[in-house]
Amino acid sequence: MQDKIRLKDRDFILYIREEYIVGSIARMAAEIALDLHDENPLFVGILNGAYMFAAELMSRLSPEYELTFAAYSSYRGIRSEGVVKELLPVGSDVRGRTVILLEDVIDTGLTMQYVVSKLREAGAADVRLATMLFKPAALKCDLKPNYVGLWTRNDFVVGFGLDYDGLGRALRHIYRINN
Repeated sequence: MQDKIRLKDRDFILYIREEYIVGSIARMAAEIALDLHDENPLFVGILNGAYMFAAELMSRLSPEYELTFAAYSSYRGIRSEGVVKELLPVGSDVRGRTVILLEDVIDTGLTMQYVVSKLREAGAADVRLATMLFKPAALKCDLKPNYVGLWTRNDFVVGFGLDYDGLGRALRHIYRINN
């Protein structure tokens, strides 16, 4: 494990170790299993960032739960552009179902606000949010995740699925930008 890494033109320092990340995901899985023990929810991993989070979480839940993926984007570099683009819509029918969105990080909340609204309009019975990281200081809308792995400060981070212009996703630890 490295304490410092460089991606393109930016330096990052170790912020959250893998063991802590995985432990928080295990706790979330237990909470979700308890809440949804008698339901058949649809889990939607938000690509590209949530792929590692989704895999870790789903490995701890019932194999009978359905998992699909969707992709939305609002980032370029280290800043959100504020405009949400749908790159890959949810491919499963959500009508009458509980949908749990699996997001890598909620910062401004604008992307998840857009997706939640879209799924409700499509007829989802309930839409819940599960996020690996939550940055409440960055929130720009009225959005409250149902399941939070870790509350973090408002630093730009990479690793465990999170990236800087496509780089750093496969890191097993999370690193924060070193300004």
